Amino acid sequence: MWNKFNIKTFPSETIVYCDGVYNPEISTLAETDIIDKKYDLPIHIIYVGDIKDENILNINITVMDQPVFLTVNIKNKLPAFLNIFIKNTGKNSKIRGHIMCENSSELSLKIIAEHDAPNTEILLQTKIIGDKNSFSSASGVAIINPNCKNCRSDIRFAGHTLDKSAKIRFMPSQRILSVPEFADHSAYIFHPNNKIENYLRIAGLSGAEVKDAMIEAFINDFDLF
Repeated sequence: MWNKFNIKTFPSETIVYCDGVYNPEISTLAETDIIDKKYDLPIHIIYVGDIKDENILNINITVMDQPVFLTVNIKNKLPAFLNIFIKNTGKNSKIRGHIMCENSSELSLKIIAEHDAPNTEILLQTKIIGDKNSFSSASGVAIINPNCKNCRSDIRFAGHTLDKSAKIRFMPSQRILSVPEFADHSAYIFHPNNKIENYLRIAGLSGAEVKDAMIEAFINDFDLF
């Protein structure tokens, strides 16, 4: 399963969702919206598979000093909504997430990342691959509430269109009410062009191999952490 979805595994407590449904057989923790217990190992929340309709993932960290990792690797062939709500109230707790979406239809992704204690960390990198005639819309807002100094916040979006008919729209934003250690956000969309494709063909790749190489490079280029 991990190879299928290109997921890096490491010693952790896991909460696993497949096709939008909690999977107890490969999880070490029960399904929960609230992380209120400190574990010796990091917590790894894994959300993978095909989705459709409306899907919600809530993550609320209320315990101190707990590292949490989020891996999302989803595909949709039918219209789908994915809403991710993250709230960190645990001082010195951190959540770092890689979100990968392959969209062949209509996809709406909404992320709300809220810091509600000082010295909290929420770092998220989202990537969307848009197929032919697809439409992808992704919004993300980072909220640093009052009296939450020295937080670390970063929400990044990146898109890759596989065809000129694919459309991707990103809307990152911030609401900063305390002085953070750092607070960043960014977005970019990569459109393959003839110059890049010709360079790869001269290097000896066929047309199909050129497409696969660009997709693989885009997927594996997570540079946030």
